[in-house]
Amino acid sequence: MAVPPNRPARPASPLLLAPRDMPKRRTGAVAGRAALLHAVAHIEFNAIDLAFDLIARFSALLGDRGPEFVDDWIGVGADEAKHFLMLEERLASYGMAYGDLPAHDGLWDAAMATQADLKARLAIVPMVLEARGLDVTPDMIRKFEKAGDEAAAQALQTIYRDEITHVAAGTKWFAAECEAQGLPPVPTFQALVRQYFKGNLKPPFNDAAHRQAGLLPQFYQNSID
Repeated sequence: MAVPPNRPARPASPLLLAPRDMPKRRTGAVAGRAALLHAVAHIEFNAIDLAFDLIARFSALLGDRGPEFVDDWIGVGADEAKHFLMLEERLASYGMAYGDLPAHDGLWDAAMATQADLKARLAIVPMVLEARGLDVTPDMIRKFEKAGDEAAAQALQTIYRDEITHVAAGTKWFAAECEAQGLPPVPTFQALVRQYFKGNLKPPFNDAAHRQAGLLPQFYQNSID
């Protein structure tokens, strides 16, 4: 089986920085909204690669379950591409393009940290990082609605709905891997978060959206000691 590259092909921009080296977000209402859209576009751009890296790195290890795994994550990757294009269009309305601002490389750092363990990848990427998007996106939607940018608000609403299904896919395959290995899902998830996730899982959590994705509150209780 061919080993995927540690980093997929990337455009020359944006400049990728460690999270701690990111400049403060632009001040001013319009500039701040543009910077926020750029940050979300960067997440969605990375999410395309994350979906297909998941397929390339792990599907051959799943035997008869491999085709279903591939189908699920191709669907996720297609959604992420749709999201990126929507955000790229909104950035153009602000006179910007993806790559005009620096972006952090934390998502891909998480991918590389979990490249040898499917359970860890599913726990950290869809079940923590994408689930965090479910926590913060409703406030972003309200921000753009208040500013009168209904197109951006609608794009974020589409992303929010789709991300519930992405977290659900991660939760589904995490549970399947735990079952295949005879492991209890909740303590296994919590141990992986302690091992691979930098920082704390901070409330408030969008429990309603998490439940729709099958990510029940007990996963997040005492996930970090």
